[in-house]
Amino acid sequence: MRRRPSAVHAGLIDEAVRARWQPLVRARRRARAEADGFVFHTRARFGFAAPAGSSDDPRVRLITQYLSGEVARELFAARDAGGGEQQQMVILARALGHAYFRDGGLRAHALGIAFTDVEFADFSID
Repeated sequence: MRRRPSAVHAGLIDEAVRARWQPLVRARRRARAEADGFVFHTRARFGFAAPAGSSDDPRVRLITQYLSGEVARELFAARDAGGGEQQQMVILARALGHAYFRDGGLRAHALGIAFTDVEFADFSID
């Protein structure tokens, strides 16, 4: 008859599984995001650094946007190089601005993007 392991042994088993299994899962997810891109879902103050009253001025928005594998590679490279959250926010702001406001580069080329006051951020990889 099998018995439940003691709390100490259960903790050791859990640590061993996480040490071996978790890096493999993370590596697969990273490869998938870098190859196929990901969906970024956030609620934050986002818009152009435009005059008040403009339709594109920074305001709190709920955004769900697909971002390419190139953005994922850039985010991972920044993290691997020791870049902080601020650097990753700049990368996300540029990518969101390009996809959301600039319509893939078809309009609003010279305007700066404001991306602040992030309430939450969620990344989804298929």
